[in-house]
Amino acid sequence: MAGTIFLACLDIGTTKISTMVAEARRDSLEIIAVSTVASQGVRKGVIVDIDSTLAAIKESVRRATEISGVEIKDVYVGISDSYIKTMRSTGAVVLSNGVVTVRDINDCLENAQTIYVPLDKEILHVIPLGYNVDGETEIYNPHGMKGTCFEANVEIVTAATNSIHNLLKCCEMAGLSVAELVYTPIVSSMAVLREDELELGVFLIDIGGGTSDVAFFKNNRFYGATVLDIAGNQFTNDLAVGLGVSSAEAEKIKKAYGMPAFPEDYEDESILIGVSGRGEKKVAKSFITKIIIDRSEELIGIISDEMRKLAGVETGHLRVVITGGVSQMKGFEAHVQSLLNIPVRIGVPEGKDVIDKVQNPVFSTLMGLLYYAHKNTYEMSSADNLTGDARGMKRWFRGLMGKFFRLN
Repeated sequence: MAGTIFLACLDIGTTKISTMVAEARRDSLEIIAVSTVASQGVRKGVIVDIDSTLAAIKESVRRATEISGVEIKDVYVGISDSYIKTMRSTGAVVLSNGVVTVRDINDCLENAQTIYVPLDKEILHVIPLGYNVDGETEIYNPHGMKGTCFEANVEIVTAATNSIHNLLKCCEMAGLSVAELVYTPIVSSMAVLREDELELGVFLIDIGGGTSDVAFFKNNRFYGATVLDIAGNQFTNDLAVGLGVSSAEAEKIKKAYGMPAFPEDYEDESILIGVSGRGEKKVAKSFITKIIIDRSEELIGIISDEMRKLAGVETGHLRVVITGGVSQMKGFEAHVQSLLNIPVRIGVPEGKDVIDKVQNPVFSTLMGLLYYAHKNTYEMSSADNLTGDARGMKRWFRGLMGKFFRLN
C-alpha cells in the first residue's frame, strides 16, 4: 500500500462517544481530528437505547468530519461490557508431514475454538499464547519445526451476540462500515503500556464511567481479562445520594476534591454545595472524601481479587497501570498503590504520533484503536503482496511479538 490513507476509530463508552481521524502512511500517523460528545443510550458499556446511541454516534462523527474534511466510512470500533469473558484453550494436530506448516497452525487454532460457547455468545478473538512441538513448550514461531504432535495454547475472548449486533447496527444506521470490532483492553495496551511492563508482567486497569477492565499481560502476550460493572458512575452516584445533590453537581465535586494525600488536611474544612431544589448547604470536605474512599476501597478490593485469578500467582512482583477517566481523580493513583502495595502509575497515550489533545487517560482506547488500525492496515497489505505460504505466515505471525490477535 503506497501513499496516504485515512483511518477512523470510534470509542462508544458509557459517558462519552469519541471519534478520531488520522492521516496515515506506512511509517507515520498524523491525527487530524478528535471529537467527543456525551454518550446517550449506553449503560455499563451496553447499548440500551439504539436511537439515542445512534444520534450521539452521528454527532461525534459529524464533528470529526467537519474538523478533518474527510468523509468517514470505515471505522475501527472498541467493545467492552460485563458480558465479555476470556478463557484458555488448547488445540492440537498430528503433523502428517513431520514439519509444522501454516495449514497446521491454522488447523490448530481452529481446533482450539471447539470449546463450549453459550448460544448467546460468540467468539470475538482467538489470541495465540504459544505453541508446543513434541513436548517442547513456549514456542512462539513454530513454522518449519520438525515434530509429530503440535499444540497451540490460546486465549479466547467471547462477547454477547446482542452486544455485537447492537454495536454493528448503530454503526450501520450511522452510515459506517465496521472494519473491525476490538476488545478495548487489548488496544488500550498498545497506547499506554511500555515494553518492559509487557515483558515482565503488568495489569492494565481501565476504569471508565460504566465499566472497569482488568487485563493481564506478560511475556508480551495477553493472558486474559475481566470486566467489572463498578466504575466511575458509582462514585458519582454515591456522592449524589450522600450529599443530596444532582449527578452533574456530584461529578463536579468528585473531580474537584477526590482523595487528598493527607485526608486529615480536610478535617476542619467545609464547602458550600448546591442541594437539589433547596439552595446551598455546608458540607465537610472530610465527608466527601469518606464517600469516595469507601467506594474506591470496595472497587480496588474486587480488582485485587481478579488480579490474583488472572495471574495465578501472588501479584506483589508485578506492576499496575491505571487508565480511563477515574484515574484522573485527585489522589487516586497514590490511593490505589497504598491498597495494592505494588508499583502503580497512570497510563496516558504515548508515542511520537500522540498530540496534546489525546495525551489523557480518557483517550487510551481511542489512541489504541488507531495504533491497531495502522498496524493492521499496513501489515495486512504487505501480506497481500506475498503468495502462498509466505502470505499465510505474514497473516498469522504479524503480531506474535506481543500485539497479535485474530479476529473472527
